Amino acid sequence: MSWLVLFVAGLFEIAWAIGLQYSQGFSKPMPTVATGIAMVISLVLLARAVETLPIGTAYAVWTGIGAVGTATLGIVLFDEPTSAARLSFILLIVVGIAGLHLVSGGH
Repeated sequence: MSWLVLFVAGLFEIAWAIGLQYSQGFSKPMPTVATGIAMVISLVLLARAVETLPIGTAYAVWTGIGAVGTATLGIVLFDEPTSAARLSFILLIVVGIAGLHLVSGGH
């Protein structure tokens, strides 16, 4: 269950990271509020997950999910570069997340 909570926390991390772009430096009220809410939810869920998961593993997975999701949405939503090297390094983060899950006894 903790891994699911951690995964959802990572999704909310993606939401607030993307929200930063839409809030334009917190100058747009609705995206700013949505970003703040996503931040709080993400941190609360991360705190729940680390009640039973090692903090180092949970934090690495949380930030990894956020990094991969944000980089992917940056490509899709904001026309960011999609070079083979960039995509390869994003894939390495995915491999790292999966590896941490496997060696940490994730189910």
